[in-house]
Amino acid sequence: MDMLIAKCAKAGIAEWVCCPGAFNLPLLTALAGCPGVHRWQVQDERAAAFFALGRMQATGRGVGVVLGSGANAVCAFPAVMEAFYERRPLVLVTLDDLEPADAAGAFGHIEQDGLFGLYAPTLTLHMPCSEADLPDMVDLCRDGFPVHLRLCCVEDMLHHAHMRHDALSMDFLFDVADAPLRPPFRGSLAELSRLLRFEARHENLVMLLGALDPDEQESALWLARTLRVPVVADATSGLREKVGELLLSGGSDLLTNAPPRNVLRLGAVPSCPFWHALEEMPSTRVFSITRTGFSGLRRPSTVIEGEPEQIIKALDDVPRIGDVDDYRTQGNRYAALIEELLLTYPESDAALVRAFSQQACIADVLYLGSPSTTQLWNNYAQLRAPTLYVHSAQLAGCADGALSAFMGNCVDTDFACALIGDIALLRDTAAAQFLPQLAPGKRVVAVLNNNGAGAVPPSLSDEMRDFVSQPLHRDLRDYARLLSAEYYLIRSEADFEIMEEIGNDAFALLELSPDPEQSDALRRRLP
Repeated sequence: MDMLIAKCAKAGIAEWVCCPGAFNLPLLTALAGCPGVHRWQVQDERAAAFFALGRMQATGRGVGVVLGSGANAVCAFPAVMEAFYERRPLVLVTLDDLEPADAAGAFGHIEQDGLFGLYAPTLTLHMPCSEADLPDMVDLCRDGFPVHLRLCCVEDMLHHAHMRHDALSMDFLFDVADAPLRPPFRGSLAELSRLLRFEARHENLVMLLGALDPDEQESALWLARTLRVPVVADATSGLREKVGELLLSGGSDLLTNAPPRNVLRLGAVPSCPFWHALEEMPSTRVFSITRTGFSGLRRPSTVIEGEPEQIIKALDDVPRIGDVDDYRTQGNRYAALIEELLLTYPESDAALVRAFSQQACIADVLYLGSPSTTQLWNNYAQLRAPTLYVHSAQLAGCADGALSAFMGNCVDTDFACALIGDIALLRDTAAAQFLPQLAPGKRVVAVLNNNGAGAVPPSLSDEMRDFVSQPLHRDLRDYARLLSAEYYLIRSEADFEIMEEIGNDAFALLELSPDPEQSDALRRRLP
């Protein structure tokens, strides 16, 4: 076990999230005697995997998760899928005895080969084993995808684990390496270069910014400012407020109604509805520069995979293209309408998100915990102050593990905020176990309790609306007590003044309770 931890340390894995259980004893014993890595503890496997996802988002390094055996390990599946599409090197370890395969189905045993399918290939190791039989973790983590290590241990290891570290392995464990270098970019720049230099001035071009890691933002901002084309930016790009006049207000709706000839996407798959509308726009050419390598479309497009900074440098000098079809004039009218509507409906969900954004923009970390809250933030949050460090779950409809991923992102921060939905809160109460393990800091979680964020069609009957949205019928104070959090009810902008009174080492839950009639009225007035 010592040498396996050492191999992981060589791949830059400096943190392990550990779940309890007798099957985990050999690995937990080895980790307990290893001061070179940081150990986190939580009883829930789903929370453990999402916390690890948050740590990878924050540090860019791989993280190990000790899941144990049996069906408990399957609880990590949602986070494994998220890590796969974010291209994060999540290392999942399950332990089992050497029972034959036909013992699967017995108490505490399931078949673990291929447990996570294509999202994390399974490598089976029979322990103890020699160093030569252990995998090269640097090579496994270099591509940035999750991997599942199934450790089959002899019975003595499972029940009589003991600490034993020779001097060589301990010295090795102390030396945690940098994260492996990412692979070089794949794809051709020829067609994109031709578009930028010769075609876009006549055909028009729009830039979409998906999620970007902090080290990817500078080059993306330079390219946007150089091209001067209209930009639709997700909050998770970290550039939504920094692109200034280039930002196309209401861009998703405007572009859906008047599609551009060319789209250049930077970063992860965008969350805006226009991206999904591109499925039905075959005449619009789509180019993607992305670390993850996923096109995010079911139709042909051009994907250039790798480090955005290196790819943008390879494009060399690019010309100024500008707003060929004058999209921004329409966007400015849309922005003025939004400001009018927020004043007209001050207790709508959009207005409450705007008011929260004015407080949360100064936080060190912002986490958006569901697709609905992400869309509300993208459409209505403030634009004056840059909000540079923003993360979220990228899978559509994924509200799992939001609090745990938030905790993983804000380990060492003085002030962190999250905006999540009520269902996301319900699914992740185990996240409270991480709080005592974090550095002191102010952490504020705003829960938008608005019955589906307006996603339910208004034409449905009251009974069907309730059936489709399935709103919580319990007081969120109950969940605040379960999380050991301070609770505050927010119904208007004035109520946010309470955030200034929250202590610097407090964990607070704000229930954002908008007026549903005002929320519906605001949406009806949008074009």
